[in-house]
Amino acid sequence: MVAVQSYCEASASISEAWLEGGISPCFYFTLVPTVLLTLSFFFGTFHCVCYRRYGTEMEPKFVPRSRLYDLQLAVSLLLLLQFLGGLVWRAAGGGELPGYVVLYGLLSMLGWAWAVALLRLERRRVLVRDRTRGHSTVLLLFWAVAFSAENLAFVSWASPYWWWGLENTQQQVEFSLWLMRYVGTGTLFFLGLKAPGLPRRPYMLLINEDERDVEGGTGQLLLDGAEESQSTWHDFGQKVRLLVPYMWPRGSMLLQGLVLLCLCLLGLERVINVFVPIYYKNIVNELTDGSSWKTLATTVCVYVLLKFLQGGGAGASGFVSNLRSFLWIRVQQYTNRVVQVRLFSHLHSLSLRWHLGRRTGDVLRSIDRGTSSINSLLSYIVFSIFPTIADIVISIIYFITYFNAWFGLIVFVCMFLYLTLTIIITEWRTKYRRDMNTQDNNAKSKAVDSLLNFETVKYYNAENYEVNRFEDAILKYQISEWKTQASLAFLNQTQNLIIGSGLLAGSLLCAYFVQEGKFKVGDFVLFGTYIIQLYTPLNWFGTYYRMIQSSFIDMESMFKLFTEEEEVKDAVNAGNLLYKLGKVEFENVYFNYTDGKEILKDVSFTVQPGQTVALVGQSGCGKSTILRLLFRFYDVQGGCIRIDGQDISKVKQVSLRAHIGVVPQDTVLFNDNIRNNIRYGRISASDHEVEEAAIAADIHEKIQTFPEGYDTQVGERGLKLSGGEKQRVAIARTILKAPQIILLDEATSALDTQTERNIQASLTKVCSNRTTIVVAHRLSTIIGANQILVLSDGQIAERGRHDELLAKEGLYCDMWMKQQQAQDSDSASDTEAKDRKSEKLQPPSVTAGHRSH
Repeated sequence: MVAVQSYCEASASISEAWLEGGISPCFYFTLVPTVLLTLSFFFGTFHCVCYRRYGTEMEPKFVPRSRLYDLQLAVSLLLLLQFLGGLVWRAAGGGELPGYVVLYGLLSMLGWAWAVALLRLERRRVLVRDRTRGHSTVLLLFWAVAFSAENLAFVSWASPYWWWGLENTQQQVEFSLWLMRYVGTGTLFFLGLKAPGLPRRPYMLLINEDERDVEGGTGQLLLDGAEESQSTWHDFGQKVRLLVPYMWPRGSMLLQGLVLLCLCLLGLERVINVFVPIYYKNIVNELTDGSSWKTLATTVCVYVLLKFLQGGGAGASGFVSNLRSFLWIRVQQYTNRVVQVRLFSHLHSLSLRWHLGRRTGDVLRSIDRGTSSINSLLSYIVFSIFPTIADIVISIIYFITYFNAWFGLIVFVCMFLYLTLTIIITEWRTKYRRDMNTQDNNAKSKAVDSLLNFETVKYYNAENYEVNRFEDAILKYQISEWKTQASLAFLNQTQNLIIGSGLLAGSLLCAYFVQEGKFKVGDFVLFGTYIIQLYTPLNWFGTYYRMIQSSFIDMESMFKLFTEEEEVKDAVNAGNLLYKLGKVEFENVYFNYTDGKEILKDVSFTVQPGQTVALVGQSGCGKSTILRLLFRFYDVQGGCIRIDGQDISKVKQVSLRAHIGVVPQDTVLFNDNIRNNIRYGRISASDHEVEEAAIAADIHEKIQTFPEGYDTQVGERGLKLSGGEKQRVAIARTILKAPQIILLDEATSALDTQTERNIQASLTKVCSNRTTIVVAHRLSTIIGANQILVLSDGQIAERGRHDELLAKEGLYCDMWMKQQQAQDSDSASDTEAKDRKSEKLQPPSVTAGHRSH
């Protein structure tokens, strides 16, 4: 039986924090369990009381079943047993059993037992009013402190009182127990951030969503709210995987070399930061001790050289930092270019359905913020976060080694509190930043929509309404902005308080040792210089963390764009369309835009090579949808579409569309000149070919009347041209493409009668010997079609030539008669108007003469 001899080992005292190159085991194993027990017992008791009094029992259906939670519980119990086993082993070992070992074992067991109780409590009960998710701050802080405490053991690497030497059985067993604690506390800390045993969303949102589901709602609004309350580190792995391709410039040895060189310069900055305060201390000591001029001058020159390389305080504007920033410009430009090009390409690969539902202003703002935030994120992580963490670790080791453990402890506690509170407060601020982005997008979207619909606003005298809507959006944005800035000010004040407290404690302690004669004046200067130099990047660390978090928030919308699925994709191993004659076949085609509302139902028809097929029917019967399916803007839900016997879903979209020319019903032009808008049909076309296409589309003479001719700017979406002029430009563009299959979607609907006749002649010439599908509103334009299909409710109701359909006296005949009556009425009105006009133009004498006669 071994009795407790004393509290500490022989020749040791609890007042000695630093002992023979390491932290005193007596000091360490007294401090650590005391802090852990304080966190778990006192704060945990308050936490437990709140949960018992104000919490409620969670319904089992909301508690996730997770093996990771079982792992959390098992590791916690294993650590608890580890402390008991270590204490029993030391007691049964037959050697000296210091009092601090007993205290360490008992307090640690109590602390971890209380942590296990809290872990189980949080899985069973919840505060209904709490809108956050995950573990409580008490448990997270407990695991973080426990893991940090095990990392502190590395500071005592050279101490003979610790187990690193593995020289005997006791050190080997203690090392094994420490390794178990290190892996266990690290596992609990990282699992605690994920909180696998707790609901993924706030409990109140789950309850409300469940009630909405019972009532028949979808709960989408609640889901959005849950997303707003999520941490920016949610799906961190997925975000990093998206960023990895942009971090390393593949395919460019020069840029890769620049990246490695910048990292080397970054390491050089860390070394310089250590030696600057050391040489400053040497200058003070040499001045105090009366060293020779040569020695003093050499030290001063080295110090000035180091300051020149370092720059102001923390390398913010030094030679090395400026050189690194200069070399990084090309790497940053590469990243910016690759991100924007890939995102732009991805947006063009999305389906027409997505583009019809997008908000242009929202998308543009997301792209702008997302691409700029990637550059900021990479810069902050590589050149700010990692160097700051390295500076903190180096400084703790240096203070403990050169001064004593108390200085290292002060720096460690101060930085731990600083970083912990920075992360907690910044996570709390996340919802304000995200809401500010939402309001900003909303304001910009309203502005873009209003400006794009300028004519509509004028038609209805809605200028004041639009201005008021925009002002309301700005006011909502400013409310969110105020919350963001106010919470930022609170965070800054908290950081300043912690930094000031640490600086005060360290300076007082250092001044005391100088006065006692243990330190020199230069040591005080060294401490002050180093600690201020350290606090500068530490102060920026909070800013960097906020910037990284803001960058993640800004990138969320862009990541959502990246994750948008392509609705129409090329099949695996898809080949090119082998065009032969141009035979188009629709076989039992079914299609709908939304579930439950079929647009096309069992549509089947064939267009023989070189023939013209016309599609007619009431609005919404599916005429334009047939053209979109043939162009493969959408894929059919049933049936098949073939060209020359080849299923178009099995060929590459590019090869399919290269053979098809489209003149849409609603023509939109680029904000460029007329020549380039026509040349868009074939980018490589010469100016002469462009003019020939314009002549064929009957717009060449009209263009010649413009002051700038073909260089005339058409304006946003071609608004400077009339509807007929825009449509003729679109026809010229298609003529220039010279496709084998032509789709005309009411191509002459915006034209007057004379121009329509001219263009019909041009289209007839262009479409000759080409497979053509025409969607027509004016039946007079498709009299010569080889086949006319009459659609009704998504089905082909009638088919045949013009004369055959008239003879049937069905839907087509009714449409034809109504249009003829409308034309006769318009002709009569025109004749009457002309008679009244000619009557007004006759001389008065003639009129009077007729009356007298």
